Amino acid sequence: MKKVIVAEDDAGVQDSIRMVLEDAGYDVTVLSGGESLLGTEYDLPDVFILDKQLSGVDGLDICRFLKTQGRTKNIPVIMISASSRIDMLAKDAQADGVLEKPFRIEALRDMVARHTA
Repeated sequence: MKKVIVAEDDAGVQDSIRMVLEDAGYDVTVLSGGESLLGTEYDLPDVFILDKQLSGVDGLDICRFLKTQGRTKNIPVIMISASSRIDMLAKDAQADGVLEKPFRIEALRDMVARHTA
């Protein structure tokens, strides 16, 4: 079973992402913040989904960090945000994919499938 780690601080968005991806057959771990991703105390996923606007640490900073670490640099990172500039910001942070909120369920499912194939 493919594993997804989601860092998102909005409970409603967390529930939606979890439900969609679990229904599609993924093992989903949801984090309310991203600080724990700056360490090594978690099982590596097949893909990360990071909200840009997290409390504490910015999702783009987490993405940049993950892309510089030997153990996570090759794991796809999908950024999600309501910011209209997220495409450019995510590209600068070396994200592998971007979804602008609100996004369609199919778009989320398709992007995760593409990055875990």
